[in-house]
Amino acid sequence: MLTKLKKIAHDLTISLEDLTITADRNYQLSIHAEIDRLRGSVRYKIPKSLIPFGGKIYSQNDEDGIIREIFTRIGTTNRIFVEFGIGNGLENNTLALLFDDWQGLWIDASSGSIANIRTHFAEIIQQGKLAVIESFITKANINDLISANVKHSEIDLLSIDIDGNDYHVLNAISCIKPRVIVIEYNAKFAPPVLYCMDYAETHIWKGDDCFGVSLKFLEINLDRMGYCLVGCNLSGANAFFVRKELVVDKFLEPFTAENHFEPARYYLSGYASGHRPTYQTLAKSLTMRPT
Repeated sequence: MLTKLKKIAHDLTISLEDLTITADRNYQLSIHAEIDRLRGSVRYKIPKSLIPFGGKIYSQNDEDGIIREIFTRIGTTNRIFVEFGIGNGLENNTLALLFDDWQGLWIDASSGSIANIRTHFAEIIQQGKLAVIESFITKANINDLISANVKHSEIDLLSIDIDGNDYHVLNAISCIKPRVIVIEYNAKFAPPVLYCMDYAETHIWKGDDCFGVSLKFLEINLDRMGYCLVGCNLSGANAFFVRKELVVDKFLEPFTAENHFEPARYYLSGYASGHRPTYQTLAKSLTMRPT
């Protein structure tokens, strides 16, 4: 009897594993089918649109491909990035750039994530390719955090995703002048709605709609800073801005929220790009060079 029960338990375990694998496969197929359907629409076939170039390597959504395409169009200078709100280091907007000989600064408030990054990325940190800071970011400390680790006033890329005070912190930055800015927006508020969360120094996002800023608010205020809105990613999470003097005729006009707004399609965030990333593989691959 015991042997039969063990066999039944074993068979049930295998069945559950098979069901999980099948469910995940079907989920991935449905997500990719929806992405293909959206990209196939007439709107995204307009020349200079960034949406067709979206792709995921280590970004949460399709930001990796869009960032690559932006720099294909405008070129790079020093290949320096600054990103804050980098999570566990396995999924963000600048990890993929490290494979293209970029260097930069990561800032995050999670002690556990920073400890893992410092352990597994130790070699490239020692080589000076990556600086990592554990800190809760505020308007008051952001310039000190950046200037202590970035010695260039002009950098190629700034990426911001702190689930709340994103615009307020960006507006406080004076120590660097990025050529490209990637910043999260609150896609609940479609243009022409103007919305900006009140600055709250100790704000922690609770998974509700109290975060960030509307795309129209970003368009207007970053225009005053000297930037054009050149696109958003398909899931409606991030907006992409390029310095006005670099835009020329390389991006889709008009540079307005009405033209570039993407609604909240957060359900697209779950799609996979190969198997799940690991610190071990990254630590090895980031330090390998052709022999």
